[in-house]
Amino acid sequence: MSALPLLGIALVVVGFVLRFNPLLVVAVAAIVTGLLAGLGLVPVIEALGRAFNDNRYISVTWIILPVIGLLERYGLQERARTLIAGVRGATMGRLLLLYLGFRQITAALGLKDIGGHPQTVRPLLAPMAVAAAEAQHGALAEDEREQVLGMAAATDNIGLFFGEDIFFAIASILLIQGVFETAGYPLTPLQLSVWAIPTALCAFAIHGGRVLWLDRRFGRVRR
Repeated sequence: MSALPLLGIALVVVGFVLRFNPLLVVAVAAIVTGLLAGLGLVPVIEALGRAFNDNRYISVTWIILPVIGLLERYGLQERARTLIAGVRGATMGRLLLLYLGFRQITAALGLKDIGGHPQTVRPLLAPMAVAAAEAQHGALAEDEREQVLGMAAATDNIGLFFGEDIFFAIASILLIQGVFETAGYPLTPLQLSVWAIPTALCAFAIHGGRVLWLDRRFGRVRR
């Protein structure tokens, strides 16, 4: 058995260390690995296309990323900042609190993919939160801006994590049901999802308090 195909792994490591385009690095490494394994160029391309086709339902979600990139390039974040800056009474705390409730409710209904970091937080929520904070408190220092961005990302995570278990057909609820059933406690998914509601409410109250506290802290620092 030849060890030459393992050079593809080395190409991936070198490409990532040199910070080349990850998609290009992986594609080149895959082609090189196939060629070193004795396959022709056409069979290698066929194998890549077959793998994509067999897993198209998983891969199709990534097709939206170039669309979001184009929207950002043509001013999506700037438009989001302008929009929130023009809303009277809009604050960073209120905006994130509203999004937290929206994320929990939609996740509880099974709409997990309606939000997320690439499609919502980065192009919309984060720049809107920064704009709202700057409109209320003035220019933010770099560390303050990073705190706002981190809080925006955390808001999406917490809203999804504690909201999705209310949806009784989610995989985590089915897993919990299987564990309890194995231990001799037969429960329906609906029973488990109902008991996820108090946890979601606590998460909303705790994280909502953190968001509002951060907003007020920015105000106190500037007094």
